[in-house]
Amino acid sequence: MIKMGQKGRFSLIGCLITLGVVYGDIGTSPLYVMNALLDDLGNQRLTTEYVLGCLSLIFWTLMLITTVKYVLIAMSASNKGEGGIFALYALVRKNTKWLLLPALVGGAALLADGTLTPAVTVTSALEGLKGLAINGQVFVNNQTDVVIGTIVILTILFVIQNFGTATIGKAFGPIMVLWFGFLAVFGVINLSENWGILRALSPVYGIKLLFSPVNPLKIFILGSIFLATTGAEALYSDMGHVGRSNVYATWPLVYLSLILNYFGQGAWILKHAAAQHSMTNPFYQMLPDNFRFFGIVLATLAAIIASQALITGSFTLVEEAMGLKLLPHLKMTYPSLERGQVYISKVNWLLCACTLLIVLYFQTSDHMEAAYGLAITLTMLMTTLLLHNYLQKKVKQYWATLFLVVFGLIEILFLLASLTKIMHGGYVTLLLTLLILAIMVIWYFGNHMRDDLMDESEKVSLFKYRKQLIELSQDDSIPLFMNNVVMLAKVKPDYSVKREVLYSILDKQPKRAKVYWFVTVNTTDEPDTSYYTADMMGTRNIVNLQLYLGFKTSHQVGGYLRQVVNDLIKKGAIDEQPQKYTTLAGRRIGDFCFIMIRELLSSDTALPAWKHWLISARIFLQNHSSTPIQWFGLEFSDVRTERVPLFLKRRKLKKVYLKEIKNSIK
Repeated sequence: MIKMGQKGRFSLIGCLITLGVVYGDIGTSPLYVMNALLDDLGNQRLTTEYVLGCLSLIFWTLMLITTVKYVLIAMSASNKGEGGIFALYALVRKNTKWLLLPALVGGAALLADGTLTPAVTVTSALEGLKGLAINGQVFVNNQTDVVIGTIVILTILFVIQNFGTATIGKAFGPIMVLWFGFLAVFGVINLSENWGILRALSPVYGIKLLFSPVNPLKIFILGSIFLATTGAEALYSDMGHVGRSNVYATWPLVYLSLILNYFGQGAWILKHAAAQHSMTNPFYQMLPDNFRFFGIVLATLAAIIASQALITGSFTLVEEAMGLKLLPHLKMTYPSLERGQVYISKVNWLLCACTLLIVLYFQTSDHMEAAYGLAITLTMLMTTLLLHNYLQKKVKQYWATLFLVVFGLIEILFLLASLTKIMHGGYVTLLLTLLILAIMVIWYFGNHMRDDLMDESEKVSLFKYRKQLIELSQDDSIPLFMNNVVMLAKVKPDYSVKREVLYSILDKQPKRAKVYWFVTVNTTDEPDTSYYTADMMGTRNIVNLQLYLGFKTSHQVGGYLRQVVNDLIKKGAIDEQPQKYTTLAGRRIGDFCFIMIRELLSSDTALPAWKHWLISARIFLQNHSSTPIQWFGLEFSDVRTERVPLFLKRRKLKKVYLKEIKNSIK
């Protein structure tokens, strides 16, 4: 087992990385939240009651959803230092089977949201440059220039992902320190002109606004209010990257900066209420003229960092989903030695393509905001269901029930408000969520259905074939195929294994070897587990190797196998394999050949159409995602892939009878 250093300790550099990795999304919400709320007002007159009510709802949304639910409660549900909806599901999945549903829906929605956040944040930041003269020259003249600039920035951001979040976090951290300081300073400057606006800290103003005639949308105004907390899930998801203590240390400062800026915008809006219809974006307009360009540049950098937070979270989610067998295997790389750092190329470029298409489709941030937030409300509601189940084992039942009722009702209201956006762009996020969910359902249930339907005649006992394997190993009349033959196949506790595994060794071309390895990779509910058991089955040349790896642990089987071989040789369980011809002095281990079995659904299969389609779709995903060679890190090993038919419920053929034999003599 590889020992890892303790994670999550507080440090100044850790706080800096946290600011650079975690808070980009929620930290850029002042760019568009108040603007969206002004748009919700339509042609209705702006009033003090409306502004105070909006600020009150923003303050208490951030307090309840982000601070109480995520920072104080969700982050206590740590899975060996890891957070996020899939890490949480791994903690509770043994409690109740139906918890799989909220995990799938929430994970799919969060991944879909990862395509929209980069688009809306960068676009809204660059729109501040439109028409702005710098030394008498306007560089961004129209929305086409904004779209081109957004595409260039996002493309560069996706290109640099393979450097890892530690490197990016250190680079972005100082910028975010400057950003939150900027938010606080200019918030206070505008707030100082109307300290009375602090009355909005009372929840009474927010509650009244939901039913007030000055609010044309009534409770549906929560769809725009929710934009203030869309990055809350990232605090929990990225906990494994930056450490819980560093989030605890930085969130109060981030929260204070956000509230000061929102209230500063509110004070500016009330001061200029008479010019309501000339307001374009309060965030930029409240800045002094000589600071506006600097503010736009800084906002653009912060928007880029917001995009980074979602991309990082997407890598984490996909990694965990693969470990839990909810998504097909994809090749992962580890850009640094920092624990939790992962890069998945296919996910990166799929996100890039989807994000750029969204920019081209919606064109403006106003149109994107209509689709924004719907997916994340689903994720938050699903997280609440999982957290409720977790809390049932940790606190008294009435506290767990109170949590579910309070946050469930709040998030259902937010979801209902967000559903009004479906026809205005929310359908894009919904379609992406359904597409990702479909892939998860096909992969997970296709796996289980395939195992359940497998004909018992297609399974054999490895234990019963010990004698044949020993005799084959010692049969000098057959040329030595390889010193070690490794079959990556699931061996169950009763030693049952698919017939095709032993058919490959004994029937197709007898594969004579000194040692036969049957390797099963088991994924545990803990993120960083790494241990193994080796059952020699009463022999010296047959090894039933069970690897137990966490859902965030590398599955580089080749590296683990070398360690296991050395361990077994030291214990005298297997014989040394000295090599006469070698470049490595004292080499004790011979060569290896890994046998991969690639299944293709046999046409001789009698299944209902929907079951046949589900299993075929699952096999298609397997054959068109990462290959087992990539997933198990065997690119530089000797690997043989053998295609075999997968038989599930064979068709019954009619018996044919012999009628006549003719013997003609010419």
